[in-house]
Amino acid sequence: MTISWTMVLDFTPRFAITTGDWNYSFRALRKTRECVIAIPTVDMLDKVVGIGTCSGADVDKFARFQLTQVPAKKIKAPRIKECLANIECRVVEIIARHNIVVLEAVGAYVDASRRERRTLHAVGDGTFIVDGKKMSRRGKMAAKIPAGA
Repeated sequence: MTISWTMVLDFTPRFAITTGDWNYSFRALRKTRECVIAIPTVDMLDKVVGIGTCSGADVDKFARFQLTQVPAKKIKAPRIKECLANIECRVVEIIARHNIVVLEAVGAYVDASRRERRTLHAVGDGTFIVDGKKMSRRGKMAAKIPAGA
């Protein structure tokens, strides 16, 4: 499934996504209690939009969009080879009132060989923002960054 609304919860490996019963993948997520957050790059934009505009109830998205399943190491859901990064997650909590799914990362993988590294951010109206140059201020913020982050 393509998810537009995600957030990091703090400096722990926890994320939240929002979706709901109308979404076939949400029902699967509720049943299996696990998923992979696969992070695509800008060159995958048309595939991302295609994945988000059809349902897994009707189509095998891996086949239709020529995506390669890679076995995960800590969960049963597959990773996606074509993505820059994959985060294996387990469901911690589902907050039904707002359809918020809290996920805990149990494994993370980056394809260091990928030339394209710019990621996408959905604005929510059919437009996207692409990451640009990375700018570090870790030295100046060191006292505020938790150990291990």
